[in-house]
Amino acid sequence: MRRHFPWITLVSLLVLVGMKDITFLSPENLVSLASDVVPLLIMAVDMTLVIYIGSIDLSSQSIANMATVLTTIALPSCGVAAGLLVIAVGLVFGAVSGVVTTRLKVPSFISTLAVGGIALSVGQYTSGQQALHMDTAQRRHAFGWMVGQTAGIPHELVLALLIVAVAWFIQTRMVPGRTFKAIGAGEPVVVASGIRVERYKILAFALSGMFAAIAGLVFSVRLSGGSPTLAEGFLLPAIVAVLVGGTPLTGGVGGVLNTLVGTMIVAVVRASMLYFSIPATGQQIFFGLVLIIAIATTIDRSKMRIVK
Repeated sequence: MRRHFPWITLVSLLVLVGMKDITFLSPENLVSLASDVVPLLIMAVDMTLVIYIGSIDLSSQSIANMATVLTTIALPSCGVAAGLLVIAVGLVFGAVSGVVTTRLKVPSFISTLAVGGIALSVGQYTSGQQALHMDTAQRRHAFGWMVGQTAGIPHELVLALLIVAVAWFIQTRMVPGRTFKAIGAGEPVVVASGIRVERYKILAFALSGMFAAIAGLVFSVRLSGGSPTLAEGFLLPAIVAVLVGGTPLTGGVGGVLNTLVGTMIVAVVRASMLYFSIPATGQQIFFGLVLIIAIATTIDRSKMRIVK
């Protein structure tokens, strides 16, 4: 039954909040709820690919922050190419994390934390440690397709679902995705089979950095600006979304679709705090407790006989 817990939890939460206010379950409200967590969903997708191989990426939030700044700065001179530039930068930062982890044998917890610190410094330096604003006309010309609605569906939500679909295709239909699963399930066996595990680990981190940059790009377009702290507070909810969705820290099971469900669980929990008058200061406490419970209930203890 464990693999069914995420969607059972989501349905239960929807019913619970719906009993408090039936309008919560209206299609318009649910679409609005989903569109509000688009950047979180994209960041959770990038986190999934790394957790899927049994590692962790703590640089995602900083890369997303840096991406908001670089997008805002590059927009006047590069136009829509600013988005491609930011995505490439995120890919490079992610690859660096992968290289440090695999070649220098630095635990991913430390390597991504260090790379995240570098990304934060880049964002602070290029922004002058202040919030930046986009020109409205330039934003509309370059990224107007990213905002607005069609048939009541926000374009950014469609973009996020397309990203989920791409990540799912990589995970389930391509050799790298199947190798990611094998690495998470049993890396020594993959190494023994002659597969160059290091290359696939670097690819997983590179894709994570790329998706984190896309999350920052969406954030900057939505808020029409950038800041080295714009995406603060998203790292913990992104990790929680992955874990409650059913992808454990030990990797090998779960995946992108699980994270989609996990992100909606986080979104409903956030909304329920407003409906039940729980102060915003209690959200981080709640997510911290959920994180502990999610790790304790999903982790594969056969892979971690000793915890240090």
